[in-house]
Amino acid sequence: MKIRVGFGFDVHRLVEGRELWLGGIQLEHEKGLLGHSDADVLVHAICDALLGAANMRDIGYHFPDNSDDFKDIDSKILLRKTVELIAQKGYSIGNIDATVCAERPKLKAFIPDIQRTLAEVMKVIEEDISIKATTTEKLGFTGREEGISAYATVLIVKD
Repeated sequence: MKIRVGFGFDVHRLVEGRELWLGGIQLEHEKGLLGHSDADVLVHAICDALLGAANMRDIGYHFPDNSDDFKDIDSKILLRKTVELIAQKGYSIGNIDATVCAERPKLKAFIPDIQRTLAEVMKVIEEDISIKATTTEKLGFTGREEGISAYATVLIVKD
């Protein structure tokens, strides 16, 4: 058995007039994340971590933000395609550990729904997906509520 580890990071600016998508679910909030797609920072960080672990470059390489094909796309579609890409190299997901950094909205209550949604998209069990939420104690762009960031570490396996 061969195992590989990958790390992903993403950040997007919070703006008025956009929906807020995190971990594949829509959250009620006065601002949303700005991006070419739905700007789901958590899903994007997971995609980058999976692609990195499989030595397949990054999300921008596979799903460029200057392509009309991905304009306003649901990031769950990108995640599903990413899982298919790593499967073509013989890899499956071992586990995922991710953290979202946001002052607001508070995410604790939404974590089970995020886990359930991501597990369904990636066809893994919820227990293999750890999602954590933190703030930056009002420091930096996250603390000023100018944006949200996410970090993800993944383990992939090839039998």
